[in-house]
Amino acid sequence: MASPLIESLIAQFGRLPGLGPRSARRMVLHLLRAKDTHMLTLADKLREVATHVTACLECGNLDTQSPCHICADARRDPHSICVVEELPDLWAIERSGMFKGTYHVLGGTLSALHGTGPDELKIPRLLTRLQEKNIQEVILATNATVAGQTTAHYITDQLQGLNVKTTQLAQGIPVGAELDYLDDGTLFTAFQARKGV
Repeated sequence: MASPLIESLIAQFGRLPGLGPRSARRMVLHLLRAKDTHMLTLADKLREVATHVTACLECGNLDTQSPCHICADARRDPHSICVVEELPDLWAIERSGMFKGTYHVLGGTLSALHGTGPDELKIPRLLTRLQEKNIQEVILATNATVAGQTTAHYITDQLQGLNVKTTQLAQGIPVGAELDYLDDGTLFTAFQARKGV
């Protein structure tokens, strides 16, 4: 067994998503073997990020400033908001370079099972933003799950009467996919959302 200090560090790493006890142990051993080049640098970077990164008060993105670089960018379309469930969704859309508006991170989805209602999410903040700014389109980019679709329907209901165009990301067969490999839910959604050619 390792010393209690090392075991404590392994336990901390083991709490991270996607890391089990073995992966955590391997990471700690790697860091200990390269204390000067990896461990101390990582410790400094963690401290720096913990000190300087904050949530954007406008959209919920993480940045070193609030409003974040996306919200503060004058080149972006201020009349369009893309609503996402979580921060990785924002980052994925941003990586694609397809969207040039602003974002709104909900912080999850509605879930009666987990006790997550509209007030636990940032839905009230979204509605406030729509009333304060001249928003012309809300793009609902929630996941194609029951919780994601429930959340999208709830937001759509809340937007009734606000004179805002509401759209949702298309769902169905991905480009390059073979029908034989698709799950039933994806095929069902693709058939339901079919369009004329």
